[in-house]
Amino acid sequence: MDRTIRRPAHRALAAAVLAATAVLGAAVPSATAADRAAGPRPGPPRVPLRVATYNIHAGAGEDGVFDLDRTAAAIRDLDADVVGLQEVDVRWGARSGFTDEARELAVRLGMRVFFAPIYDLPGDPAGGERRRFGVAVLSRFPMRDARNHEITRLSTQTPDPVPAPAPGFAEVTVRVRGASAHVYATHLDYRSDPSVRRAQVDDMLGVLAGDTGPKVLLGDFNAEPDAPELARLWGTLADAAPNGDKTYPAADPVRRIDLVTVSPDVTVLRAHASVSPASDHRPVVADLLLRRRAR
Repeated sequence: MDRTIRRPAHRALAAAVLAATAVLGAAVPSATAADRAAGPRPGPPRVPLRVATYNIHAGAGEDGVFDLDRTAAAIRDLDADVVGLQEVDVRWGARSGFTDEARELAVRLGMRVFFAPIYDLPGDPAGGERRRFGVAVLSRFPMRDARNHEITRLSTQTPDPVPAPAPGFAEVTVRVRGASAHVYATHLDYRSDPSVRRAQVDDMLGVLAGDTGPKVLLGDFNAEPDAPELARLWGTLADAAPNGDKTYPAADPVRRIDLVTVSPDVTVLRAHASVSPASDHRPVVADLLLRRRAR
């Protein structure tokens, strides 16, 4: 059962957020003899796109100190065109100074942003601005069709939770120099029991199946690529850095759980983890090529 819910309200919210942050298979016929003699025909040129994924730990570094300027500097050093962020606070609480981290990072970096809350709770005190926590996508390029999809989650905000659909799986379509790609940002369940992550993988695949064209899924998967619960991803997507460095914990990583993954029609030139003290995770950056649409 596809548990993804696409709500018109999400589209309106996406448009509002994007506006507010503007500052910032048919079978292939066999080749004929004449075709083979003529040699390969040049296809549309490829368009470079640098992407990254980064769990920003709500703006706190390895030292536990909240410093959003340090977070922004770490993202800037990646020089990525599109960045998927996890653990983003929007007026969530004292730990991040009740800061709207999504907007503030977009302003500091001169990028567009789409924020997809996992949790959206009443303000404290009552009547204040709402407290939100989730994932975000930063982009140097225009974004359209921004959506906050629901996938299975086990809430950390309610007593005795049970797995249920909840938002926080972000999707945007990025348009870059005649090419476009669906970019998703995700943060999967952290618990040792893999059952929720397995359900989340199924839900994400349901969303991806509804989209055509190049796809880039960025996230903190809280599992290494060879974990059984991630197995169904591979084929639809590929790990951009199969021999990449560990990413968590940042100071002395022992697990590779922060991943850039791409659909088969996206070419990966290179990918690597970057060393930074700005979070308890290391970011991963990848250089990709997208096929430009034929004119």
